[in-house]
Amino acid sequence: MSREGDVNQPTREFPGYAKGQASPPGPADPWADGADDGTRPFDGDEARPDQPGPLPAGSGGGWGRGLFVLVGIIGVVAVLVLGVQVSGILPEWRNPFAKEETDRSQPPLLKSIQDLSRYVAAEGNFEVVVDLERNRKYVPDFLLGERTLFVGAGTVDAYVDFGKIGEGAVTESADRKSVEIRLPAPQLGQVNLDLDRSYVFAENRGILNQLGEVFGGDPNRQREVYLKAEQKIADSAKSSGLGERAQENTRKMLEQLLRSLGYEKVTITYVQP
Repeated sequence: MSREGDVNQPTREFPGYAKGQASPPGPADPWADGADDGTRPFDGDEARPDQPGPLPAGSGGGWGRGLFVLVGIIGVVAVLVLGVQVSGILPEWRNPFAKEETDRSQPPLLKSIQDLSRYVAAEGNFEVVVDLERNRKYVPDFLLGERTLFVGAGTVDAYVDFGKIGEGAVTESADRKSVEIRLPAPQLGQVNLDLDRSYVFAENRGILNQLGEVFGGDPNRQREVYLKAEQKIADSAKSSGLGERAQENTRKMLEQLLRSLGYEKVTITYVQP
């Protein structure tokens, strides 16, 4: 309840307002008549009444730039991840960061052609595990050493070279019912290492070996492992009975061929070349 004498009296905390005014009277505004009609001049440092003024230094500009960089990094990662997933569903959608491969190899050069007269009578499939370790005496393996486990798979052919059959190798009977043929003994071909089935199973390298690889290692570092695998397969083929299988297969092939020509008895013998 107001006290007597306080009715219709202005408060002391707020200044008096004239009728029709929204703010206390103050200095005259030179642009009061044209309220925001776009024709008011600005000197570059003054903010328009309808726009916020410049932020004070260090009040959020650095935080805004950091947030912008973070959003950009997240966007790039999202494009990479979604590009891999979406490309599997929509093949026509190309990932802008997809992996590309450029082949700058030169065309093959034909160096020679050889006429072969070999009859490949048998083929052996081999697989070997090469455990090759290279280290230095009195030096710990973790510092300077290398050990490789390599699984090598390859084939070896056993063939009879018909081109080495000389004169008198074929003897025919007078009645033309029997024939005897002397052939060179079967030989083993070179090892054909199958790169699709061969692989490095495990590899341990010392610290200095790894540093040397960073600063330019040996590009033929694995060549010795491949040569070891080929040599072991070749040694195994010699004792595998592959030559004997080639002899039997060649004999059967020639017997069927000559019997179809009218020979009743066919004898095949093998001599060392």
